[in-house]
This record gives sequence, structure tokens and C-alpha cells, in this order.
Amino acid sequence: MDPQQELFTELLLKLKGLGYDVYDTFLPPKGTPYPFIYLADSQQTDDPNKTAVFGNVFQTIHVWHNNPKQRGTVSKMLLDIKKVCYGMEHTENFDWFVINMNQRILPDNTTNTPLLHGLLEVEFKFS
Repeated sequence: MDPQQELFTELLLKLKGLGYDVYDTFLPPKGTPYPFIYLADSQQTDDPNKTAVFGNVFQTIHVWHNNPKQRGTVSKMLLDIKKVCYGMEHTENFDWFVINMNQRILPDNTTNTPLLHGLLEVEFKFS
């Protein structure tokens, strides 16, 4: 399996295992209850090697909540996601470790209801 797909699948399963509503590929339909996690884009860069695949996978993960006064809930969800990411050591075909993680919490006014938007950008190294 492609490294970024293997990581994406593992993250999806582990985050759902925490009891959160997790969506991927498309944002959930209108009326979906908040808060929720959205596994967004992935990017893979390979390190040149003749016999194996090594490199980095960049994964973007979003959290949205429809109550901006519950910043603590968004912060806790981001922490739980980070724990999953930092705890990721092995999948079926690859070894993983986090080499960079950026976190932001910002207001989101893309809907009629003000939202709170958490954003994680995670860089994993795989071998």
C-alpha cells in the first residue's frame, strides 16, 4: 500500500476509535452535529533510494465546533489527535515518527453560524 494511504487509513481508524465523528474525502453534509474532525489533504515526498521507499507524509487535520465559547473542547480534541499522531510508530508496512507539528485555533465565519476551527499540520517521517 502507498505510505500516505496507509497512514491516512490508520489515522482514520484510530481517531474514530477515540469516539469522535471523523470525516474524510468530503466535508460532512449540512446539519452534521458539531464538533467533528475532518482528515483533509495528504502530501508525500519520497527520499531517493534504489531498494525501498522512504520519505515524509504531510497530513492536514481539521476540527470544527459551532460554539466558539467552547475553545477548551477544540483544544482537547487537538491534543487527543496529537497524542494519536505522536503514538504512531508502526503500520503494516512502515515505521513512522512525527518530525513537525503545527497547531492553530482560529475563528471561522464561512457559515451563518460562527465556528471555531482547529487546524493541525503534521509531518511524519516513514521508513
